[in-house]
Amino acid sequence: MSLSSIALIAGNGVYPETFVSAARKAGVKKLVAAGFIDETRPDLERQVDAMAWFRVGQLSKMIKFFHKEGIKHAVMVGQIAPKNLFDLRPDLRTLMMLAKLKKRNAESLFGAIGDELKKEEIELLPATTFLEDFMPGPGLVAGPDPKQRRWEDAQYGFEIAKASSKLDIGQTVVVKKGTVLAVEAFEGTNECIKRGGALGKGGCTMVKVSKPNQDMRFDVPVIGPDTISNAAAAGVDVIAVEADKTLILDQPEVFRRCAELKVSLLGMGEKKGE
Repeated sequence: MSLSSIALIAGNGVYPETFVSAARKAGVKKLVAAGFIDETRPDLERQVDAMAWFRVGQLSKMIKFFHKEGIKHAVMVGQIAPKNLFDLRPDLRTLMMLAKLKKRNAESLFGAIGDELKKEEIELLPATTFLEDFMPGPGLVAGPDPKQRRWEDAQYGFEIAKASSKLDIGQTVVVKKGTVLAVEAFEGTNECIKRGGALGKGGCTMVKVSKPNQDMRFDVPVIGPDTISNAAAAGVDVIAVEADKTLILDQPEVFRRCAELKVSLLGMGEKKGE
């Protein structure tokens, strides 16, 4: 993909910086960022050509910034904490957008933002643009190769997570010995890990998947170093992600922590990984 300029709608974590590095390598000349107060890392400002700060819900102001910078393509990189999605300080345009929504979840909100950008002739690109190398295939990705029983737990968890995500409940589950201990909901992945780990008291498996017909422009499953550490602290020593649809950010550090903390990271598909 050849693009001369892209705007980042930048959430939290290392995702925005990872995208900047990959986009620069791909030859993108101009990168600008819309950052969010109490979400986006301030360091990002030094890595892009222009940056403006907003509160979640200031859609008109963000679009004006993009027009000022001559932006025709944008990408959503990094999460916005769920609590902030429900603590909006909306401008008039956002209020009108929200009034049309029958459901208020991440998918409907981000999809509506994509529609508003399209009205302004700004195309929202897939969140995985330039990041194909960060999505592992099926099989053992990092850490020790688990026993057969744990692969079976991972496959069972994969099926449960797919069913849960189809119902728009959550994309992460924690299982142990064929029993579902926790299903992610509004609290987010890390809290789901803690809850499931506490119930399982060690030897637990966490599975994270994409939604059926996942809109790759936003809400793509992501694993980073903190996920590995949080899982190990909670007694989760196997993490399974959907192969070819999950971003592994800061891979060297993820692999190092998997080895150090003895956490197995697996790529799973519709059939059991070998």
